[in-house]
Order: sequence, then structure tokens, then C-alpha cells
Amino acid sequence: MNTFVLSLSAIILYIAAAVSRFYRIGNLALSPKHILLLLGTLAISLHALVLYQNMVTPSGLNLGFFNAASLIAWVIALLLLLTLLRQPVENLAIVLFPLAALTIALEGYFHAERILSPETEFGVTLHILFSILAYSLLSLSALQALFLALQDYQLHHKHPGWVMQKLPPLQVMETLLFQMIAVGFVLLSLSLISGFVFLEDIFAQHLVHKTVLSIAAWCVFAMLLWGRMRYGWRGRTAIRWNISGFVVLMLAYFGSKMVLELILPR
Repeated sequence: MNTFVLSLSAIILYIAAAVSRFYRIGNLALSPKHILLLLGTLAISLHALVLYQNMVTPSGLNLGFFNAASLIAWVIALLLLLTLLRQPVENLAIVLFPLAALTIALEGYFHAERILSPETEFGVTLHILFSILAYSLLSLSALQALFLALQDYQLHHKHPGWVMQKLPPLQVMETLLFQMIAVGFVLLSLSLISGFVFLEDIFAQHLVHKTVLSIAAWCVFAMLLWGRMRYGWRGRTAIRWNISGFVVLMLAYFGSKMVLELILPR
């Protein structure tokens, strides 16, 4: 099928899934959560086809800046739907699904190329896989932290607005946040370990910024989890540490990719 048609269909489905949190579609017997799951599943399915057509080339996988952003957005959307099967995180879709739609649009309009050859060693491929999963899950945790911050603000100011009414209790939100961080931290650790083991020189000139910032982000998340276990960190303290770690991690990945693929080539 034409890539443009697939992309447009996926974008429309992502937006419809996000909007379904506010409006019931017709007289369907399905609950809003089931409608979100249905539309979201259709959206990520078409998104996967778009990624396949844009990334798979005769020379190998194209993991250019915009393709990589779209791939990570797809993984985040998939993780959200899987989490939604067990946890009440529907409101994260209001932000994440439109962002996924935006990455599809950017992927179709702009072109950046970084080919991963089919001859690439398995260890390097494993490193890339761990990295993408870690970035995706920790991105999800960062958005969860922002909702938690808003919920905490409204609770302390005794102003129960839309967020307080729609989100689960604060304790449930906090527990889910640290579950995401813990799993994301394990994946980030595996990413760093596989990088040191399988990459020839992880501190090479074109990798040094990414490596140093990734290690810095790992230290931030390690401190956060240690503070949670040792001192019971929660609330605003946990939110600040989580957002800080996320910003450093995103600079490590997308900051270095932007410089190497979009700025330096000019």
C-alpha cells in the first residue's frame, strides 16, 4: 500500500484514539478504554507498516534521525497499550498518541539517512535494541511523572480539576511510575553494558557525548532508585530526579543524532 496513505491513516487513528478519551463514539457498547485499545492497536499496526517501508532498504536498516524518532514513538505507543491492559494509564494517550502521529508526519516529510548494514554484528544490534527500549520506557515514565506532578499540585492546592477526577489515586500513579523507572533502568544498564562489550570504541569522537550523557543519565536514575529504597523519596523529589534523568538521556540520544546527521553534514 502507498506509504502516504498508510501514514495518513495511522495519523488519523492516533488522533481518534486520543480524542476518544473525551467523547464516546456513537452508541457503541464498548467502554472508552476498549475503544482506545481498538483504535490504538489499529494505529500502531499501520505505523509498523510505515516504519517497515521507510526503514527497510536494500542496503540495510535506515535508522536516520526521523526514522529513529518514529520508531521510538511506536515502541512507546506499544508499551502504553500493553501497560493499559493491566494499569489505568489511559490519559497518557492524550499526549503520546498525537506525538506518535507527529513523528509519522516528520518521517514522511524530512529525510535523514543512517544505514545499519545487514552485516552488523549481533551484539551491536542488541545494543541498539536495548537502547531503544530503555529510551522508550523512560520517556513513558517522564510523561507519567508530569501527570503525577499536576495531580500533586492540584491535591496540595485543594483544587480538584479534570486531572484529579480522571487519574487513579496518587499512590497508584507513584507505584506505576517507579515500576516504569526500574524496568527502564535495567534496560539502560543492559544498553551501556552491551555498548562497552560490543562497540569497538564507545568513547570514539562521534560517540563520546552520547556515552558520557548516557552514563550521567544512568547515575541520575540510579540515585533516584537508591533514594526511593533508602529514604522513601516520592512526590516532587522523585519527579524532579526523573525529569532530570529523562532530559539528559534524550540529549544523549537525539542530541547526538541531530548534531551528527542534521547539523554537521551541512
